[in-house]
Amino acid sequence: MSARVLVVAKAPVAGQVKTRLGAEIGMAAAADVAAAALLDTMAACTAAFGPDGCLLSLAGDFADAVRGDELARAAEGWSIAPQRGVTFAERLANAHLDVPYGGPVVQVGMDTPQLTPELLVEVAAAVDEHDAVLGPAEDGGWWVLALRRPTGARSLHDVPMSTPTTYDDTRRALVGEGLDVVTAPTLRDVDTVADATAVAAEARDGEFARAWRGVRS
Repeated sequence: MSARVLVVAKAPVAGQVKTRLGAEIGMAAAADVAAAALLDTMAACTAAFGPDGCLLSLAGDFADAVRGDELARAAEGWSIAPQRGVTFAERLANAHLDVPYGGPVVQVGMDTPQLTPELLVEVAAAVDEHDAVLGPAEDGGWWVLALRRPTGARSLHDVPMSTPTTYDDTRRALVGEGLDVVTAPTLRDVDTVADATAVAAEARDGEFARAWRGVRS
């Protein structure tokens, strides 16, 4: 497998992550849930690609984060770089462009802890055959963007993120760059209590599900 995986994430500090969920369950609990989601995501990436095939574009510092020691251990062997850019779209684009090799990259965030190594491998195989793979999220966004060449990420700079049309707008931008885009399976992002309950039921044995059971008990 020639692709590597790139996780674009924010250190889970209370009040700085999952604030929409935090408005419902409290910011400390939301940060704990976010940390668990990131641990599940990193575990799936490591299982699929091996630590030397994993990259992390990180906003913040694990030293300040909930479960920071666990997250630092999970990232052992990974390549880690700070995010750069003002808007989220800029940070996403720059994360791709900053990857220190020019091959295919499968990029995910930290909002879909139910993703599996098998699904990541499926996306990586597809990007070996196509310019881009884009996976829709149920809320109108997307959970994965795989690019055969990182320069394709330049099209993200002007795409509005976190809107009900982000997936459609991103796909339009990629196609506008002349890229051949295929679709990955749809996943559900964790933004609300209903989302978290559904995702925890789907992936019952993960860190996220355990953390969510603790919140709801």
